[in-house]
Amino acid sequence: MKKNKILVSIVGMVLVLALALTGCGQKAATVEKEEYPVKPLNMVIAFSAGGSSDIQARIMQKYWNKYVPEQPWVFNYKTGAGGAIGFSAIATAEPDGYTLGGVNVPHMILQPMAQSAQFSIDDFQYISQVVTDPQVLAVHKDSEYKTWQEAIEFAKNNPNKLKVGIVGTFTGHHMMLLDLKDKTGVEVTQVVYKGAADQNAALLGKEIDLMVGNVNDVMRSLDNMRVLAVASEERHDFLPEVPTLKEDGLDLVSDIRRGFVVPKDTDAEKVKFLRDTFSKIQADPDYLADMKKAGQPNKNLLTKFELLK
Repeated sequence: MKKNKILVSIVGMVLVLALALTGCGQKAATVEKEEYPVKPLNMVIAFSAGGSSDIQARIMQKYWNKYVPEQPWVFNYKTGAGGAIGFSAIATAEPDGYTLGGVNVPHMILQPMAQSAQFSIDDFQYISQVVTDPQVLAVHKDSEYKTWQEAIEFAKNNPNKLKVGIVGTFTGHHMMLLDLKDKTGVEVTQVVYKGAADQNAALLGKEIDLMVGNVNDVMRSLDNMRVLAVASEERHDFLPEVPTLKEDGLDLVSDIRRGFVVPKDTDAEKVKFLRDTFSKIQADPDYLADMKKAGQPNKNLLTKFELLK
């Protein structure tokens, strides 16, 4: 009997020890940090290939490959509705850290208010603002308009005859055109495109008379365009010979902010990894040189964009 009691005690001690070791193993497994990233990331671009948003993301991709060479980006174009389709695709994606995308301000503020877009500005975790891009008025190099005032004068005398191109509705382009019409009293024919590449092609093909674009939009085609004015507080370094609308007597300032986001429920550690990597990229002298060469007005700002604070 005594031997049986001793045997039971030994078995009990072994079971307790086994359970304790199992518990320790489970605890270790729980606190073990998930490796990230372990597969390619899906990059959603809300505008057409070859446009300003796409070109900027391609520059960023080049330096992502430098710092995270194992896992590239796979580009996925979701165009239309001034970017709202692409922005919605990012907001509703699986928040696993493997979908990120480019977004634009003021587009993403206006669209949920004006056209029932399927996202809000609270549906994202913000990685970084990368560009602040002033808007411009531009014409074909052969245009009869040598100044923006000449184009406005024609529009005043010929309502709805001036064809003006913009990218999307409820976008920065759209808001600038509305502001321009309000402050000059003109009526024009608005022509909407899915992206800057389409808009540029339309101007170069003389389908439109004037376009509301961005500095980066025109930098790629300066040999074939005439930039009449820039809507910034001061003349832009990339276009030092181009007057601002303000210095010509029209109080109109407008720009577009571009950056990157992930769905709002993305794990905090993954968000931190992305922010740290983007910060390294944006401090890289070669990246800055490439941005300047591409005519991308660089801006390094982590978390939410300036206009969203």
